[in-house]
Amino acid sequence: MLEWNVIRIEFAPADLAGLRFAHSPMVEVVASGFALSQPQRHWMHSAWRARVRPRLAGVDTFLALLRGPTCYVPDFLTPVPDIARPSLDDELRTIAGTPLDRVAAEVAAGWAGHRAPPEITRFETDPAGALAELIAQVRRYFRLAIAPIWPRLRATAEGEITHRALAAAEHGPRALLAGLHPKLRWDGSALLLGYAKRQDWAHDGSPLALMPAAFAGPMVYATTGTPSGRALWYPPRGYADLWSAGGHLAEPPAALAALLGPTRAAVLTLLAVPCSTGEVAEALRLAPATASHHLTTLRDAGLVVGQRTGRRLRYLRTGLGEQLAS
Repeated sequence: MLEWNVIRIEFAPADLAGLRFAHSPMVEVVASGFALSQPQRHWMHSAWRARVRPRLAGVDTFLALLRGPTCYVPDFLTPVPDIARPSLDDELRTIAGTPLDRVAAEVAAGWAGHRAPPEITRFETDPAGALAELIAQVRRYFRLAIAPIWPRLRATAEGEITHRALAAAEHGPRALLAGLHPKLRWDGSALLLGYAKRQDWAHDGSPLALMPAAFAGPMVYATTGTPSGRALWYPPRGYADLWSAGGHLAEPPAALAALLGPTRAAVLTLLAVPCSTGEVAEALRLAPATASHHLTTLRDAGLVVGQRTGRRLRYLRTGLGEQLAS
């Protein structure tokens, strides 16, 4: 796994046909580990860090894998999923099936040339036992650090994926790549990232998975040349609202409030992150019937759209709603 310091990866127009989106629990888990250990880069996660750090006993092996002195993190931890919405169990089964020689080699790469702690050297002497312990620790870490906010993480990613699909339907497939990240753009033949270090990645024929992850923000990460394919992790729209001190209750712009009315403007502003009727009612202290009325009005005006995930219906802004809210 490489932090994305490259500026060019070959990606021709024909490759758009193989482009897909997915939201991965393990990507959120690993990216949250970066947020835990790199506060200077992930400053917006400070409240989350303060809340979870006292709970994180018994996950030393997992955290050690993310903090190797070579800055390499094993790719087997984040297999590119073959479905859009894998569960943690789905991904842990894939991790458990990783060939043990690959597990040992990738763990060793993170500590090459340095003295490794016992929980790392165990992957060389007892890779099966070390992998089983790692999987147990990931489950514990997810339960303590991720599970309390998982519904919001998933909803934010769902909103991003739906937004991209709507944009592609309205403006063509190139809209899938438009505005993914301030430093990322597509010139028609390659993905370009505006970092100073120059390095080119040739297209290897494998499809690229775009994987929104709220814990990635504000960074962009890439996995390339792995057995499960290539992936780009990036922060989804509205991710910052998950971590702001005041929750996701941004004040609506005055012009928007004048146009729609203050309550309806507040609802549209709130939907930077997908919300159900009940979540809108709770966040804005409205009666559920009132929240439903405003959502229906915004939907009929083409500003929001409903998206069903399981039994829950959440609303998110359409392209027109995005333009109006901004």
